[in-house]
Amino acid sequence: MPFLRHEPALCDDTMEKFEQDRLEKLKKLRAKGIDPYGKRYDKLINLRSITENYSAEETKRVRAAGRILSIRPHGKAAFLDIRDWTGKIQLYIKLDTVGGRNFEILQLLDLGDIIGVEGTLFKTRTGEITILVEELVVLSKALLPPPEKWHGLKDVELRYRQRYLDLIANAQAMKTSLDRVKIIKGIRRFFDERGFLEVETPMMQLIPGGAVARPFVTHHNTLDLDLYLRIAPELYLKRLLVGGMERVYEINRNFRNEGISTQHNPEFTMLEAYQAYGDYNDMMNLTEEMVCSLVMELNGNYEITFGEKTVHLSPPWKRATFCELLKENAGVDFNDTEGLVREASRLGLKTQGVHRDIIANSLFEEAVVPKLIDPTFVINYPATLCPLTKLCEGNPQLAQRFELYIATMEVANSYTELNEPLEQEKRFLEQAGEELGWGKIDEDFILALKYGMPPAGGLGVGIDRLVMVLTGNTSIRDVILFPLLRPASRPIGGDSTP
Repeated sequence: MPFLRHEPALCDDTMEKFEQDRLEKLKKLRAKGIDPYGKRYDKLINLRSITENYSAEETKRVRAAGRILSIRPHGKAAFLDIRDWTGKIQLYIKLDTVGGRNFEILQLLDLGDIIGVEGTLFKTRTGEITILVEELVVLSKALLPPPEKWHGLKDVELRYRQRYLDLIANAQAMKTSLDRVKIIKGIRRFFDERGFLEVETPMMQLIPGGAVARPFVTHHNTLDLDLYLRIAPELYLKRLLVGGMERVYEINRNFRNEGISTQHNPEFTMLEAYQAYGDYNDMMNLTEEMVCSLVMELNGNYEITFGEKTVHLSPPWKRATFCELLKENAGVDFNDTEGLVREASRLGLKTQGVHRDIIANSLFEEAVVPKLIDPTFVINYPATLCPLTKLCEGNPQLAQRFELYIATMEVANSYTELNEPLEQEKRFLEQAGEELGWGKIDEDFILALKYGMPPAGGLGVGIDRLVMVLTGNTSIRDVILFPLLRPASRPIGGDSTP
């Protein structure tokens, strides 16, 4: 039986043939009394540790497992490459070392099979660290072949629909996924070390609050209640401030029934944190320190590549007001309503019947945001866009809010939290109209504020977008293991286009 380094791209007929060939090998393995789906295989050493701790000064016996990447026969011997989630290593299997029975098993192996091996380490003449196999165990027989090219599954749709294949075939996909885990662990460590408590708040809510967004609706049968998947945990976390938990954070799943793009997924991960007796300046400092610590841990320096952009993350980061940046990049003064309408109309933005502050924000997104490549804290937003935020002292048109932009994406949002109950109630009532899109008023939140919430700074960080920036992935789908997709329009396995 010939060994193949790569197997051809698969149409349905080819797929069926490969599956039939592998089913025959499955029968032969079972006929030899071998369980082709193995059992516990313990005392393993991951492949990265094996290669990193290799020493030519000692003969070391190792035990490892992984998926077969390639098989290269040489008469009564063969070289194989296997991979686990930490790396890959070469195997050398000789007839006179493993014995006739194990060598027969070798003939029944295919690319994608998972095997366990035990043997001694050595270096080949070309300097490659290799395991001389003495024991070979079949742990899982793959009935379908892997993607044609192990080192790059190019079909974008297939990568997202069958993420398991992407992780098998693309080392970068696995690295991004593991880097995401490191980033989230780093965020937790950062906040834990600063005395914040990690908490959990409801994902199903009677009133969707804390942001302006269209919620997903579900129904609780026993209580006969319509409920909403949360669009933000903000109002519940603030209730905890009222209750005396002075520093809290939550790494949470939010759901917004809105568009899908390279920067948006309807289900996404957020960090929200609240610090009593602080304000948005404290949260600005906290955010900069956190992201800088993460990029250094992950990257070793402050410069990253994001698409065609080079982003410099070295502190201190730029801080500029919304009005300053609008004037600088759009040439319009925030207080010049006619100028705002004129410039927005020139750019094709909707202005008829639209609130002045929304026009200014749309103009900001069109004229300013595409220029915010290096980290920029945009501070002091139009007040009507910030119903949960304290106003700027001396200027009630503006609110103590910042948004952090990196690589032209909004990555974080922060307020000096409004803690005055009567003013909050008034703002909710004013914002409840369709024009500004605020939804139902959470009366219980107002009640909580009446018991007294300390002054506080609040922070929200889009973890998916932060991972995009720190790993250099320009699509949110590349940093979410299973992004939401439309149903497949054709059977998976044939030719595919994104």
